[in-house]
Amino acid sequence: MSPGTVKLALVGALALLLITAVSIWQVQDWRYGGQLAQQALLHQSNLSTLSNAAAAKIRTDQDKRLALEQRLSASDQSHHEALTNAQKNQARLRDLLATADLRLSVLLDVWQIREGRSTSCRGSPKAAAGSDGQLPNHSVDIRHQPNRRSGRPLLGSNHDEPSQPKAHRSLFR
Repeated sequence: MSPGTVKLALVGALALLLITAVSIWQVQDWRYGGQLAQQALLHQSNLSTLSNAAAAKIRTDQDKRLALEQRLSASDQSHHEALTNAQKNQARLRDLLATADLRLSVLLDVWQIREGRSTSCRGSPKAAAGSDGQLPNHSVDIRHQPNRRSGRPLLGSNHDEPSQPKAHRSLFR
């Protein structure tokens, strides 16, 4: 064979080898490109799933927090209502006690006058009790009135707190 033909065959083989290498490279590029695109889609799908799960967890936690806040608010409201009712009841009982103390002191004074044990009242028992023998029903705000026996106000000096209760005394000594 002649050297020119050998060169030509060598150049042809080299060209064929180059075209085959480029073709194989291109096929591998397409195949790996497809795998990378598929992997990117799978990765995006996983990220979406994780994001949705996190959002659902956040919504669940927010719903739990809202329910807890509502329960606490209802509990606080009922506690405040119970406290307010207890304070009103305490004030009512304090007023009833003061009224009862005043009525009792009036009854004791009238009883002592009728029994002839005391002359602290001006006038006769008939004048204090009325012509029918019944005590008059006077509407008096007793919170500022002094206790007849002790001379101290029925309520403390600030008129909001009751005075300290005294030891039990027998009504008929």
